[in-house]
Amino acid sequence: MNKEVKKIKYPGAVAVDSTGTLYTASLLETCIFKRTLTGEMKILADTEFYVGSLAVDSKDNVYVAVSSNNQIRKITSSGIINVFVGDGEPGFKDGTASVAQFNYPCGVAVDSSGNVYVADSYNERIRKITPAGVVSTLAGSGEEGFIDGSSSTAQFNTPCGVAVDSSGNVYVADSANHRIRKITPSGIVNTFAGSGKQGFKDGTGSTAQFNYPYGIAVNPKDNIYVADTYNCRIREITPAGVVSTLAGSGEEGFIDGSSDVAQFDYPMGISVDSKNNVYIADHYNHRIRRIKPNGIVMTNVF
Repeated sequence: MNKEVKKIKYPGAVAVDSTGTLYTASLLETCIFKRTLTGEMKILADTEFYVGSLAVDSKDNVYVAVSSNNQIRKITSSGIINVFVGDGEPGFKDGTASVAQFNYPCGVAVDSSGNVYVADSYNERIRKITPAGVVSTLAGSGEEGFIDGSSSTAQFNTPCGVAVDSSGNVYVADSANHRIRKITPSGIVNTFAGSGKQGFKDGTGSTAQFNYPYGIAVNPKDNIYVADTYNCRIREITPAGVVSTLAGSGEEGFIDGSSDVAQFDYPMGISVDSKNNVYIADHYNHRIRRIKPNGIVMTNVF
């Protein structure tokens, strides 16, 4: 589609590709929008379903977690849309693309090898998809709760966001547990940050507090960025697990400017580009916000 877009309502997801082109999904209009560096804005796809998250691979293919239809779809760099995995029925099943089942997949991420990771929210599991479309369970017993440990015994509580670093570690915004979890390439799950108590506190590891974190992203230096939704803040976590507030006063509202005075209203999706600009789908403000490397928050045109 080439229909021009002037604004977006209720954005929930955002992603950026290697050229700096932005993609975002509206939860109201069930569309995926595209904005190039020249400022051209178009509807990339009309999904007809609720989109939970977007991710872009090294070849600029866009992966879409179609939450309400229990599928992962793929939009090629040439604009072709297809079902990547999932039979569309809510359930749980590993296997090849056409037989695999998900239950409200919310987060999606892709690594440098083309493997796709999914926060399969209502299944309380993190799934892995090979480039050939074979789905397996990376971690999660399927029981709602909180347990660190091996992939088969670990428990999550409504995982919403997922991201992968340069070493293949997968980070999960474990929303209702108010924690950021880490899954090693060998499948061991541990708590990377967050005490599990709903609240707000900067600090190291388990001393920090979150309030229903939703989106999560990783930059090339393996710093982690979290849309701490109910705290109306954007948090940053170093590879050593030190949590700080990147931007947001904590007050619901809309203010651009310095990081300590800026205001967000239910930030959801988050992405980071190669120049360390952080993009946020600021849901109730109906805007895509950008945090520049110098900490200034501005409204990106969408």
